[in-house]
Amino acid sequence: MSAPPSVVDDVARRARRRIALRLLPYVLLLYVIAYLDRNNLATAALQMPHDLGFDDRVVGFGAGIFALGYVILEIPGTLIIERWSARRWIARIMISWGLVTIGMAFIRTAHQFYTMRFLLGLAEAGFFPGIIVYLTHWFVYEDRAKAIAGFMAAIPLAYVVGSPLSGLLLGVHWRSLRGWQWLFILEGLPALFFGVITWFYLTDWPHQAKWLPPDEREWVIRQLEKERQAKKSVHAYSVWQALRNRDVVILTLLHFVQNGSAYALAFWLPTMIKRLSGLSDIKVTLLVALPNLLGFVAMQVNGWHSDRTAERRWHTAIPLWVTAAALFVLSKADWGTVPSLILFSIAAAGLLAFLPSFWAMPSAFLSDTAAAMATGTINCVAAGLGGFLGPALIGYQAGRTHSFRSGFAGLVVALVIAGVLPLTLRVRGLAGVHSAGQ
Repeated sequence: MSAPPSVVDDVARRARRRIALRLLPYVLLLYVIAYLDRNNLATAALQMPHDLGFDDRVVGFGAGIFALGYVILEIPGTLIIERWSARRWIARIMISWGLVTIGMAFIRTAHQFYTMRFLLGLAEAGFFPGIIVYLTHWFVYEDRAKAIAGFMAAIPLAYVVGSPLSGLLLGVHWRSLRGWQWLFILEGLPALFFGVITWFYLTDWPHQAKWLPPDEREWVIRQLEKERQAKKSVHAYSVWQALRNRDVVILTLLHFVQNGSAYALAFWLPTMIKRLSGLSDIKVTLLVALPNLLGFVAMQVNGWHSDRTAERRWHTAIPLWVTAAALFVLSKADWGTVPSLILFSIAAAGLLAFLPSFWAMPSAFLSDTAAAMATGTINCVAAGLGGFLGPALIGYQAGRTHSFRSGFAGLVVALVIAGVLPLTLRVRGLAGVHSAGQ
C-alpha cells in the first residue's frame, strides 16, 4: 500500500532540505577556494609584472595557458567522478592544485610562469564539471538550477571575499618575500587542508548516505531513477551519440563564448580599474568586489526563476545580451571610474546569471555516463579554448593599442551571436523530466 500524498510530500521536503544543507555549503566552499587559486593571478598582476619584468602580453598568455592544461584531464576527470568516486577524485584535485599554487610564489622567469600556470590547469581539471555531475546524483530536475546557482555562488563570493583579502596580502613583505608571493602561498594552503577533509566528508551516491534517514534516502533514489527512465523513454543516448548531438554542440559553442568573455573580464578587471582610477591596490580590490555582489544576486534570482518556470532557453539568452550591451557602451568611450564600474557590474551580472539555467540543460535530456561525457566536453572546450583566448586576446589588444576598448568590441559581437544559440535548442525531454520528478 502506497503512502498518503501528504506523507510523501513531507518526506520529499525533508530529503531535499537535508541534502541541500549537507552538500551545497560545502561544495560552495570548495569552489570559493578553487576560484581564489585560479584567479588570484588577477590581483597578483597588480604587483608581480613589475617585479619580474612581465608586460601585458606575457601576463595575458600566462593567464590563458592555465586553460590549455585544464583541457587534457577535463573529460577523463569527469568520467572518473561518474564511474569511480567523486570524493576521492575531488580530494586529489584539491591537494594537487594547492601544491602548484604555493609553487607559483617562487617563479622568476616567463617560462616558469607559463609552466606553473599550465600545471595549475592540469591539477584543477575536472573539478567544476565533476561537481556539476555530482549534483545530478543528489538533486532532482526541478531543484537543479537552484542547486547549481547555490554552488556557483562561489564565483562572485570568491571575488567579494577574496579580492579584498588578496589586496591585503599584497601589502605583506616578510622574510624577503613580496606580497604577491605570500598571496600564492597563503591561498594555496586551504586547498591542501580541505582536500583531506573532502575524502571523509563527501558521499558519492544517495544509497551510501548514512546521514539520510531511510525514508528520505529511498525517496531521492526513487525520484532520480524515475527521472533517468523518463529521459531514456525519450531517447537513450550512448556516449558517442551524446557528443554528436546537435544540442550538445550548440551548448558547447554557447559556453565557449560565455566562458571566454567571463575569463577575460575577471582577469583584467583589477588592472582596468587600477589604470582608470589610479587608486591603491587595496582600494582597487575593494571595488572589484562590487560587480560580483550584483552578479551573486543576479545568479540566484535567475536560477530560482528558471526552476520556478521550468524554462531554460530565455533565461540563458537574455543575460548574454545584457552583457553585450554593457560592453558595447564601454567600447565606445573612456567613461571614467564610476560609470565604468557600473557598466562592468552589469556585464559581470549577466555572465554570472547565465550559468544556473545553462548547466541545468545537459542533464535535462542526457543521463549517466552520456551526461558526464557531455558535461566534461562542454566545459573542456569552454575552459580550454575560451579560457585561453579570452584573457590572451584582450591582453594582446591592450598591448597593441594601449586600450582595452577594441577587445570589448570583439566580445560584443560574439555575445550577441551567442545569445541566439539557446533559442535554437530543442532540448527534448525537459517537460517529461520535470513531471517525472513531481
